[in-house]
Amino acid sequence: MAQTASEPVYRGFDRAALDREYNARESVASFDAEYAKYVSVSAKVQQEHERIADIVYDETGGETLDFYPTEPGAPLFLWVHGGYWRASSKDDNAFVVPGPKAHGFAVAVMNYTLAPQASLDEIIRQTRTAVAFLHARRAQYRTGSLAVGGSSAGGHLVGMLLAGGWQADFGLPDDAITAGMALSGLHDIEPLRSTHIDAWLGLDDAAIARNSPIRHIPQRSATTLLASVGGLETSEFRRQTADYAAAWLAAGHAGEVIAMPRHNHFDIALDLARPDGVLAPALAKAMGISPGRFGPKD
Repeated sequence: MAQTASEPVYRGFDRAALDREYNARESVASFDAEYAKYVSVSAKVQQEHERIADIVYDETGGETLDFYPTEPGAPLFLWVHGGYWRASSKDDNAFVVPGPKAHGFAVAVMNYTLAPQASLDEIIRQTRTAVAFLHARRAQYRTGSLAVGGSSAGGHLVGMLLAGGWQADFGLPDDAITAGMALSGLHDIEPLRSTHIDAWLGLDDAAIARNSPIRHIPQRSATTLLASVGGLETSEFRRQTADYAAAWLAAGHAGEVIAMPRHNHFDIALDLARPDGVLAPALAKAMGISPGRFGPKD
């Protein structure tokens, strides 16, 4: 029997309602205005901060990252951009540098091959390769412990970095990542199959099972999760973060849910541009950074 337009497809949502829940661009008054902030702040950061640009981290895909150094031995924060896996770039995400850098972090901002040119499996492989690349070159880039962060699709990719069972294949110890910041993450990708997003993901049951972070929370983890979602986001984005954080904490792992009640799907990540924002200090605290050693003093 053919499915009617009003028939529920996921958690009581019909297809049109579910599509609205996951249409991030339509959740704000003007996506163009929101994204223009990313671009303008990022351009300023690239002009004002020392940067080693276009470092090839993945010989297979040819993908690159930018590295923003600071004091030798400083922890490193790797940022994974959003854009529903099909849009955005490291150049438009340099805005994340000032907050963490002010609190003592070196920062790396990575590209990955966008969908549909690359599958979700390939994008995850590239993200894990970036972590392995940076871990292997700690002496070269003079970095210490590693934190990762991302927003929306980037939050999903952070969840896949925090998953168990992949590290040995990439030459990494299980405790390579000290903290993971997932903002507005898509931790269960099953509902996306019934939305417009599936046009470039092409999900099936096996892909959903492989690539949903909430299904791959490790039994043991030394990573602290920092999870947040904007209070102005849709109910499904808020549920995704709440469910993933609850599952992470229920597994006995360290973590914190950071309230961002006045933020939307896009300006939540822009908080990282502010040294005096909410997210950069939380990241420093999770990494155990002493203000007297790195960054601003109290």
